[in-house]
Amino acid sequence: MRVSVLGTGAMGAGVAQSLLRAGHDVTVWNRTVDRARPLAEHGATVSTDAAEAVARAQVVLLTLFDTDAVIDVLERAAGDAPEDAVWVQASTIGVAGTETVVQLAEKYGITLVEAMMLGTKAPAEQGKLTMLVAGPEHPVSVVQPVLDAVSAKVVHAGEQVGQGTALKLAANAWIASITAATGQSLAIARALGLDPQLFLDAIDGSASDSAYAHTKGAAMIAGEFPAQFALDGLRKDIGLITDAARDADVDTTLLDALGRVYAEASAAGHGGDDIAAVGTAF
Repeated sequence: MRVSVLGTGAMGAGVAQSLLRAGHDVTVWNRTVDRARPLAEHGATVSTDAAEAVARAQVVLLTLFDTDAVIDVLERAAGDAPEDAVWVQASTIGVAGTETVVQLAEKYGITLVEAMMLGTKAPAEQGKLTMLVAGPEHPVSVVQPVLDAVSAKVVHAGEQVGQGTALKLAANAWIASITAATGQSLAIARALGLDPQLFLDAIDGSASDSAYAHTKGAAMIAGEFPAQFALDGLRKDIGLITDAARDADVDTTLLDALGRVYAEASAAGHGGDDIAAVGTAF
């Protein structure tokens, strides 16, 4: 398929590579074009203009940082894509942001579905993301080859755009919690005179085990945090989750604490590092 990927940060670039590997005709655009240029080496067409990038697209994939970026791109390019193109909102922008994008899609007469990406940089590059999909059945079926190229698993959250976002917020609350909890347990073990690796050994294979705890825990023990999921990106998501929970009358005590601990790690200079750097806050 002819796929335009708008936004080539860590996730967008990884998704573009997986699409190219699957044989799709991929055009990429990024506000900072130098971040998109390396994808030309993989066979992508690099565009310097968002409107130009979508001109031939069958599928337009939005992999941007926040609501403002998604709105800006829609305002720039919505009228330039073919009328039968399906736009796939894959950016984590929260409940209110998604409602705004749905309204813009109706305004511009574009067909919109959402496919939230659950995973980090490496699974995006390997085509092993879990995609949380929502939208009407027909346009979702149209974009299925794109989903197949980038995912190991697809979860259908519902036929209404916004349900995928709701599931993504719930999933990212779990990721934020388990990563911070791993850092806390390693810090407690170390402070009480133990090799922190013993904590990971203790949970290994038990009912409380988590592959994520081992992955992020190893980075915490090594003190090395190459970004797979940037800490400030998850901080943004925690804010979106907290807003959604508060609006839905869900207690935010734990989310408020997570917001503080990730903020402490960011203030210490780890905002661009992997979320495993939250362990430094303990």
